[in-house]
Amino acid sequence: MWINIQVKILPVLVISTLFVAGHNLKLFVQFGFRCGRSVCTFSSWKCFEMSHRVQKVASCRVPYKVETTKLVKKTVFLLCFSWIRQGLFLVLRDFQGLTQIIIPQDEAHFHVKKLLSNAPVESVVRVTGIVSPRPPGQENPKMPTGDIEVKAETAEILNFCKKLPFEIKDFIKKSEALRMQYRYLDLRSFQLQHNLRLRSQVVMRMREYLCNLHGFVDVETPTLFKRTPGGAKEFVVPSREAGKFYCLPQSPQQFKQLLMVGGLDRYFQVARCYRDEGSRPDRQPEFTQIDIEMSFVDQAGIQRLIEGLLQYSWPEERGSISTPFPSMTYKEALSQYGTDKPDTRFEMKIVDISDVLRLSDIEFVQNALSYPHGTIRAICIPQGVRYLKNKDLESLKESAKSQFNQEIMEIIRRPDGSLKSLLTKVLGEKQQLELIHALNMQVDDVVLLAAGEHKQVCSALGSLRLLSAILLETAGLALRDPTAFHFLWVVDFPLFLPKAKNPTELESAHHPFTAPHPSDASLLYSDPTKVRSQHYDLVLNGNEVGGGSIRIHSAEQQRFVLEKVLKEDSEVLSHLLEALELGAPPHGGIALGLDRLISLIVDAPSIRDVIAFPKSFRGRDLMANAPDYVTPEELEPYHIQQRIHSAGVNSILPGQATQLCLAVFVQQVEALQWVFCTLCLAWRKQ
Repeated sequence: MWINIQVKILPVLVISTLFVAGHNLKLFVQFGFRCGRSVCTFSSWKCFEMSHRVQKVASCRVPYKVETTKLVKKTVFLLCFSWIRQGLFLVLRDFQGLTQIIIPQDEAHFHVKKLLSNAPVESVVRVTGIVSPRPPGQENPKMPTGDIEVKAETAEILNFCKKLPFEIKDFIKKSEALRMQYRYLDLRSFQLQHNLRLRSQVVMRMREYLCNLHGFVDVETPTLFKRTPGGAKEFVVPSREAGKFYCLPQSPQQFKQLLMVGGLDRYFQVARCYRDEGSRPDRQPEFTQIDIEMSFVDQAGIQRLIEGLLQYSWPEERGSISTPFPSMTYKEALSQYGTDKPDTRFEMKIVDISDVLRLSDIEFVQNALSYPHGTIRAICIPQGVRYLKNKDLESLKESAKSQFNQEIMEIIRRPDGSLKSLLTKVLGEKQQLELIHALNMQVDDVVLLAAGEHKQVCSALGSLRLLSAILLETAGLALRDPTAFHFLWVVDFPLFLPKAKNPTELESAHHPFTAPHPSDASLLYSDPTKVRSQHYDLVLNGNEVGGGSIRIHSAEQQRFVLEKVLKEDSEVLSHLLEALELGAPPHGGIALGLDRLISLIVDAPSIRDVIAFPKSFRGRDLMANAPDYVTPEELEPYHIQQRIHSAGVNSILPGQATQLCLAVFVQQVEALQWVFCTLCLAWRKQ
């Protein structure tokens, strides 16, 4: 839809600079309007207020038309050069799109042609020219500005650019290390520009929804804090008090609860959080979350708020999302999908076939069912014979064995309807028909069967379900719609779980401030392992994008959980316990992982593609080479003695030699990776 504004342009003088990327040249183009009686038809304007002056700048994205019956003289644009073709024209790009610039070929403008043709890639220039319609038949419908072109009259180099380490094009493959080292160049790519601008728009809409429509207060909480019991490992920050350290918060959890005690009944924050753990494609040592807390609210109230928030802030280009989101208990998720964050875009649910095989004489079946939580379960892979090779099935079975110590048996349904499996030798015809019916097996389907302890079996099959989906899609079967967004609430988590290193001890499934389910409150004091929590997770396409809970607002109950159940020193949280004794209202909240949410919206392979300056896979800043060494003099005020020096090893503490060697090795690998990519790029240009 066009928003046509007919303007008689008066003489305008505009001086401004925009840094933009290009293929052979990066241009900042400005065209001064002097149309006299000529009438220009534009779709929109962009206004920038600087030093009490308003600049009117036409954008490369903004579609506009020029009246073909009238002569258009000079216009003001901010553009950038993308590539040059045979010295005849340039395609310029700014942060929003492309515009074609015609290079003058006449002798009077020889200096302009020479300057534009010889300027290095990504150099900053200023160009003045005439806007006119493209010749008939040369329009480009794929460009918003494809109906016009600009004939350059003058040009000026504002800044020369030296040779780039890689070309600024989305289709040019760059290594992760090279992209991180030159992140400021990588940011010029169309995809990263789009991702960061969409992220900004989503956050702005979230602020509008929470503050303007629902009365939330945006509160900034401290970054320097103290250790929190449980949870992930925290970053430690030294202080000038000998032996005392700050910790960077994993989340503003305690602060937002204290804000509820302080009477700020609706809090939110775009919060920076820190966890000292290894990076993964969906995790960084520092990350951002939309942090929310409310007083006098229940689980349903939090869920409805978040559904409305996401619906309000959802980008139009990604379609619409419907509410309310479906809900599933933790027990159901584990039994049917083998995980607490199920991908519901496709079926292949885990099916319990214990009753079908219970009366059989199969030894491994009877052994499995003899355990207190023994079960026989299976998943059915549609068209597995057609799309999966033998090596694929072997890799699936090997994965279950190596990760879960779980044996897997396969069953195939032949074209004649019979079953191919070791089980068919000991199963009667009736049991085989019951098995086919229970699993809804079709011709060429492959079933993966597992027997053993319930959680282990479900977890193994849940992992195989996702791996099978990837293999099927790689082979050409359209299983999951890449444009679909399936939200799901997972509720009724256990309040406590056995520790992995010591199963006789308990740890919080969420965090130690989560309240028990009202129906299980009495079990907290008698059998805490059976207590469900008021913890809820929001899952999108198999990824956890949010998690929250109703909190404990009783100091007595909070102290019991810390001291008696978790065996933690409650003195560390004495400030919170005291606050709960001074009139704390019932409250609850949630945190949405902003990085992960945006990466799913734009279909990015990693959250690093939606963060302006992310850390590398190993948690390092390759651009600034951080973390880095500091001198002993800088450490002296913090009462810290340095053991490893940048020039070498002075006095290595036990266990640090391996870490030092690994760090040096990682630096060398990253340096060699950069050299290799540079050589490949130079070879390809030749």
